[in-house]
Amino acid sequence: MNSMTQDRTIKKTYKYYDFLLAGFVAVLLCANLIGAGKAAQIDLPIIGNVIFGAGILFFPISYAFGDIFTEVYGYSYDRRAVWCGFGALIFAAFMSQVVIHLQPAPGDYNTHLQEGLESVFGNTWRIVLGSMVAFWCGSLVNAYVLAKMKIFTAGKHLWLRLIVSTAAGELVDSSIFYMLAFYGIWPTSQVIEVASVQYILKTGWEVLAVPLTYRIVSFLKRVESEDYYDRHTNFNPFKAEV
Repeated sequence: MNSMTQDRTIKKTYKYYDFLLAGFVAVLLCANLIGAGKAAQIDLPIIGNVIFGAGILFFPISYAFGDIFTEVYGYSYDRRAVWCGFGALIFAAFMSQVVIHLQPAPGDYNTHLQEGLESVFGNTWRIVLGSMVAFWCGSLVNAYVLAKMKIFTAGKHLWLRLIVSTAAGELVDSSIFYMLAFYGIWPTSQVIEVASVQYILKTGWEVLAVPLTYRIVSFLKRVESEDYYDRHTNFNPFKAEV
């Protein structure tokens, strides 16, 4: 395993990175186009009945992708993936509004279809903006913490690094999203309560996925001959190149 790779002036070709990138973007689009439109409920022990956005089924998976990118390929490759996802979300949000505002054809079917499209894809600008900004900030915080902890621990204790970095990234994500999307609309206490529940659920979901993340990371490090340490990385979040 090439655990000491540091020179990114010589670009390597990776076998699975592009496939992972495509999967990452697909998960983000599902989170915003499928999950965002539904509020679900679940009865949890001790806590009781909890209402949550169905998007939490997808966003922890996107953080798992981020962990894999950073742990195997390095922070800059995860940063590129985040920018690709951010661009895809902007395009999807724009096109959903274009489709919604097109005049529907006459007929009961098209009238009801238009109502359904408006319900699912007609999120307010605050929700759309909050979702995209929160994703961008949270994902990069997750990658930064994981990359720095990898150096600090000399690559050991992957389970701890995955949990701590996810907890940090999800905290930023949940805090920004609910403040941007619902502050001043919901009572402040409700914003904090819902954000806290979402944070616990999303982080817990990611913790449960740690064994699977371990297997994927080990497989990729072996087949890609890469285990990158971000010792000389420029962590500027506004760069897109590797």
